Formats: sequence, C-alpha cells, structure tokens
Amino acid sequence: SGLLTRFQTSAKTIRTLSSSNSFSQNIPSCLWKLGRLNHVAIAVPDLEKAQSLYKDVLGAQVSETVALPEHGVYTVFVELGNTKLELLHPLGEKSPISGFLQKNKTGGMHHICIEVDDIKAAMTELKKKKIRILSEEPKIGAHGKPVIFLHPKDCHGVLVELEQA
Repeated sequence: SGLLTRFQTSAKTIRTLSSSNSFSQNIPSCLWKLGRLNHVAIAVPDLEKAQSLYKDVLGAQVSETVALPEHGVYTVFVELGNTKLELLHPLGEKSPISGFLQKNKTGGMHHICIEVDDIKAAMTELKKKKIRILSEEPKIGAHGKPVIFLHPKDCHGVLVELEQA
C-alpha cells in the first residue's frame, strides 16, 4: 500500500509538471528559427600544427586548407560527427584573425556559428532588438551560404555567426 501511494503521488506530480506552463511557451514567436550549432571557430597561429593535432594526434577527419580572401582567412574544418571545428588562420594584412592573434598569441576560440532558417528575417528582427550586425548585408561564408556576424558586446562577449541553413 505504501508503494502504491508513493506511485500515485509521483504520478500527480508528473501530471502537474507536464500540464504547467513550459519554458518554451514563454518564448515569443519569431519569423525565423535558430537551428543547430554548425561550428566553433578557433584562431590558430600555426595552421599546419593545428591540423596535425586534430588529424594525426586525435584522429579526426580534417579538410584541406581553403583560402577565403573576402574574409581574410584560411579555413580548415575538423569533422566531429555532431558539429565541426573551424580552424582560422590570417590571410592578408587586413585579416580580422591577425588582430585576434596579436591579443591572444597562442590562439583560442574566435566565434560560434549557429544555423538559422531565414537570415534576412533574423537580421530584421535582431536590428529591432538593438543587436548590432557587423555588416549591412550577408556575405557568403566558408560553406557557400550567406552569413552575418553579431557584435560580441551584444552577445555577452561571444562573436556569433549566423548561417543560412
């Protein structure tokens, strides 16, 4: 009888919790949706050494180096199954990665990239919410898709890249 009473009490608690307002009901609906984490970007002072760490030491699948002159970077992607790491190295004198590496000599996390289903709608809504976007229009990113970057001061110190899914 004691076990049955505890089970009935637990069942009431579960029903109460499941019928109460869930967290997701408090989120305002948007015209766009945030998707999955696409990658975490890491600025590296030595691209060959970083590639070797992930490929030869850790055994990851590592892409070839790709130059993206319009972004001022060389990129290498490390496949992790559920997401990727993007290794970034400066390309050209005006590379944003050069400045980052001057402040962080050994490299470090540069940005995170999250997919969105409608980058234009995201831009419109984020501007209304006073989130600064670092370009007037999306640029084509490393995956050949439109991307924008959100100001780190508006994102709790994290540079956030949004990529059209």
